[in-house]
Amino acid sequence: MSTFVLVPGAGGAGWYWHRLVPELERLGHQALPVDIREDDPRLGLPDYADAVVAAIGAHRDVILVGQSLGAFTVPVVAGRVPVELIVLLNPMIPLPGETPGQWWEATGQPEARELNDRLNGRTGEFDEQVHFLHDVPPEVAAAGASEQRAPSDTPFGQPCEIGRWPDVPTKVLIGRDDRFFPVDFQRRVAQVRLA
Repeated sequence: MSTFVLVPGAGGAGWYWHRLVPELERLGHQALPVDIREDDPRLGLPDYADAVVAAIGAHRDVILVGQSLGAFTVPVVAGRVPVELIVLLNPMIPLPGETPGQWWEATGQPEARELNDRLNGRTGEFDEQVHFLHDVPPEVAAAGASEQRAPSDTPFGQPCEIGRWPDVPTKVLIGRDDRFFPVDFQRRVAQVRLA
């Protein structure tokens, strides 16, 4: 049995994992979705790592899962507590010392999204419905409406405090139809940043 510690992306709602938790438990694992108050401007990346470390507590055989912005938290956590595996889901993979605010330009994400939009007949600026919720069942989106929190600006100016990526096996899961982080963009970033 493994303990899956599930770190959400921007917004920080542990609820995001509500459909995965029962599946992991059905397979005999323990699942710990971490809720991070990313809407609180007093909290930043070090606080997010503290919250995840606290959730891990005395658990062992930890598989640390970080989604999107959660990829800035998981390498810090893996440097502080024993972790068997890191799984990154549609991640913002950081370089040592990089801030989430720098990540966008450094990786070319805005251009990649815009190109993907043009190639698929979409025009205009970012739209939550078009880029995030296009393939979410309406009943799930409706159930999650009250769970939405806008992240504060605080973490976007803070560096990822790692000297290098942790010496922990790392897997990257990429959504084939992700419109915000297109698949070719994600593959390139993962190959360049994680070799």
